[in-house]
Amino acid sequence: MEAVAYYVNQSPITDPGEMACHLAELPHDLAALQRAARGLVLHYRADNPSSHGIPEDRLAEIDSRYAETMLHRLVELDGRPLTEERPPQKRLLGCCRDFTVLFLAMARRLGIPARARVGFATYFIPGFNLDHEVAEVWDVDQACWRLIDAELGDEHTDPTDGSQLDPLDVPRDRFLVAGSAWQACREGEADPARFLVDPGLDIEDTRGWPYLRHNLVHDLAALNKVEMLLWDGWGLIERERPSEQELQLLDHLAQVTLSGDAAFDELRRLYNTEPGLQVPSAVTSYSPAAEAPRTVMLDASP
Repeated sequence: MEAVAYYVNQSPITDPGEMACHLAELPHDLAALQRAARGLVLHYRADNPSSHGIPEDRLAEIDSRYAETMLHRLVELDGRPLTEERPPQKRLLGCCRDFTVLFLAMARRLGIPARARVGFATYFIPGFNLDHEVAEVWDVDQACWRLIDAELGDEHTDPTDGSQLDPLDVPRDRFLVAGSAWQACREGEADPARFLVDPGLDIEDTRGWPYLRHNLVHDLAALNKVEMLLWDGWGLIERERPSEQELQLLDHLAQVTLSGDAAFDELRRLYNTEPGLQVPSAVTSYSPAAEAPRTVMLDASP
């Protein structure tokens, strides 16, 4: 299948470049690969870096956009093989996107079809759908895409119902890809106010309709192998109020991202022909590590 084959090769973001030698001895089973990826990143908020003695000046690591940069920093912190367990202070500061990008870099290095999906997780705070990014891996036996959360431990418990969540096969009603969340809210089946980055973050654009739109555009980019930092903005993401025509485009985009590989050509066409959707050569970064938004030039053409 053309769509599956497309996700075997590295993207400009996940390409390990000169650090590829450090991915030479990788485990081939997905469970071991997921454990390796989750041991490389320390979440800059959820894991409380200061409690591990990590100074504030390391926060800039969260803007390590490219896998090659991330791998370079990891080797700088600890020169042992990436598959060996490392203490928290020897991990890269990052977020769900970085767990996912490193997992993708490793999976694609092994020739495993894998891609990122941007959406919302229901399994962190009861009653809220939190901004999140996971991987999708092609399951050859089942001939379908399977959601893998590279951040979750083997015994993660969903606080909503106390059930244990398998990070290697996340149910699609627990992780809502952005198109599914968008459709549910547009059809009045879900409350947009429940979709956000963090309930404690009082920034209007990080919740509700602006962020549903944000993640929908990011998911399209990820499906076109442009795995952006989650605080990047461009095109339709930065519209204060989309026009009716733009809303129709977003409705169509949501449907296409949910239509499976049969819609692969349309997925590519939308990204390559719609200037409000395609990642430009410069984006606006709203990084938590910076005092103010700034324009960032990308190193490689998406």
